[in-house]
Amino acid sequence: MAAQVSGASSALPALGDLFNGSLVRLGALGKDDTKTIQQWNQQADYGRLLDDDPHRLLSVLQLEREFARDVGKNKDEIDFGIRTLADNQLIGFCSIEPIWSHRGAWVAIGIGSPQYRGKGYGTDAMRLLVGYGFRELDLQRITLNVFGYNQRAMRSYEKVGFIHEVTQRAALYRDGQRHDILVMGLLRREWEDQQARHVTTLEETLRS
Repeated sequence: MAAQVSGASSALPALGDLFNGSLVRLGALGKDDTKTIQQWNQQADYGRLLDDDPHRLLSVLQLEREFARDVGKNKDEIDFGIRTLADNQLIGFCSIEPIWSHRGAWVAIGIGSPQYRGKGYGTDAMRLLVGYGFRELDLQRITLNVFGYNQRAMRSYEKVGFIHEVTQRAALYRDGQRHDILVMGLLRREWEDQQARHVTTLEETLRS
């Protein structure tokens, strides 16, 4: 085991830290975070961007009970809190649920604090989550859903490398209108090519 760690160490700096990006870091979520999450829950747009279920307003107590109930319920799903590097502020969450038989996974992300949306924090967090999936879980494919009216999220996912693969037409009903749900995917080889280009650019920058 020690030989494997030693042999791989030279490649790790180029890939970057597993849980720390340029704007955010991924960390564990705990019971103490429920008050912040409850504040996000009070925003209708947060729920409507995140879930296709009817949005429910929850109390701190309800969230604490859900948190306690969900711990260990799905041992495969891995949840992270998204915190800013600058001041360690909890601004959102992300999760990855592996499908081990196919070496794939579904991912989800939500930026709860409106002031941090559209500023690169979600993109940075998704890059970390995807990197965790391919580097740490040895996945071959990562998939996500996005609502057709969430153009900002689609642009963010495309920056990470996701490709639009499937359109579920008129699958979502909101405010008297029907909306598409898009399926986007990222393959390991595509992510590896992206990382190789990043390393090449970094090396060229260091030599110049």
